[in-house]
Amino acid sequence: MGQNELDQNQAPVIDALAEHQKLGRYGFTPPAHRQGRGVDPRVLEVLGEQSFKADVVASSGLDDRKSSNGYLSTAEELLAAAVGADKAFFSTCGSSLSIKAAILAVTRGEGDLLISRDAHKSVVSGLVLSGLQPRWIKPRWDDELKMSHPPAPETVEEMWQRYPDASAALIVSPTPYGTCADLEAIVEICHKRGKPLIVDEAWGAQLPFHPDTPTWAMDAGADICVVSVHKMGLGFEQGSIFHLQGNLVDPIRLNQCADVLSTTSANTLIYGAMDGWRRQMVQEGKAMIDRALNLARRVRKEIEALPGLHVLEDELVHEEASHDLDILHILIDVSQLGISGYQATDWMRENCRIDLGTNDHRRTEAVISVSDDDETADKLLSGLRALVDAAPSLPRAPAVVIPKEEDLFLETVMLPRDAFFGPVEVIPIEESPGRIAAEMATPYPPGVPLLLPGERINQAAIDYLRSGVEAGMVLPDPADPTLKTIRVVREVPHEHEQ
Repeated sequence: MGQNELDQNQAPVIDALAEHQKLGRYGFTPPAHRQGRGVDPRVLEVLGEQSFKADVVASSGLDDRKSSNGYLSTAEELLAAAVGADKAFFSTCGSSLSIKAAILAVTRGEGDLLISRDAHKSVVSGLVLSGLQPRWIKPRWDDELKMSHPPAPETVEEMWQRYPDASAALIVSPTPYGTCADLEAIVEICHKRGKPLIVDEAWGAQLPFHPDTPTWAMDAGADICVVSVHKMGLGFEQGSIFHLQGNLVDPIRLNQCADVLSTTSANTLIYGAMDGWRRQMVQEGKAMIDRALNLARRVRKEIEALPGLHVLEDELVHEEASHDLDILHILIDVSQLGISGYQATDWMRENCRIDLGTNDHRRTEAVISVSDDDETADKLLSGLRALVDAAPSLPRAPAVVIPKEEDLFLETVMLPRDAFFGPVEVIPIEESPGRIAAEMATPYPPGVPLLLPGERINQAAIDYLRSGVEAGMVLPDPADPTLKTIRVVREVPHEHEQ
């Protein structure tokens, strides 16, 4: 069926699930809960009986054993047609899987890859699995804000000149702060060399459906873009899509790389939610995003008016910063209150039952989605007013030692795979400067590693991480999250390796 013949008003996975329930099908196949029959009533009370009814095996259940009805493939075709990609692939293992599959697909399992150093930890995991050599593209460091902006096209050009044999480039846009790279210029730089551009667009699910949002990667000409439906779309956690266009990446190889990493027991709830979300966006998306953008403008203005709070905007899009900004990301500087972003986030959760997202030593973030309205916005504003009132009684924010730019980006001296899988030893953190890291240290959120396997540790990185942990930074990946010790490459291998 050609894309021009597809009816965007259908949702094949959702429709098939509805038909499955209507017909009263029963399977002597996984899942063993048999559409909820055997599930503890206490579990059903929390998760709902309907969620189990919609959780069926994809083949020999939702479809026949040959998948002859093509529910999933049609849903993917519909999505590709809706957003203007050549192909779309659903993933139920999050964008972490999708980005790894993209990395593997553009290489032959070896060689160099140009990667923006603000990449998510899933990219580093892809490097560990693949054995590829990262050539890091430096983001633009803002010494005043103590945060990074997406890399400039000129920096990407310079990296291609230094590493002309690299397989591809990978850029993050939008970032978790909503800042965006100049994708059209970066695409042109890559394509004049016949090299593909991968865009980690995990935060960009809404971009294809509204003209006033930042540039959608496929419109900019990117070859692969990875989208997390659960972040800014209306899907379940783990729902992800990777889109493909052009002839620089083999679609079969991309699909097979995803298959190597993916589960063979994909969850039909995740598929169905992505399928239904695409239909909803085609039918109502522009109006829904209109409302969200208008709401975000009001909320940004009202937060800015609160004493001690500042919403970042102009300073994120000036000439030396981001090319564009997704205003649905409301990044709030709380430093004038004398507290940290960690404190603000924890206080709002504990006292207002409001969860905020990306946070650091001076900022916290609220992200508006198409699901928000005046009621939820007022809840946020009420909580922030209470935070302003409570701030004078909170302990002063512990100082976080932010590295200077020249100390921020560490030297890669080993392949991440070799450092991760090779012989390691655990040493006191005070002894680690000069040693080679064998594990990641990733402030989370947003999930951008400060320290990677294969990088030479410096004192500034340790001072930042240790002071950050004391101030409330969360490091989920080191073996010792308190960072009293760290895993480093063993310099003199012994007979019995760890």
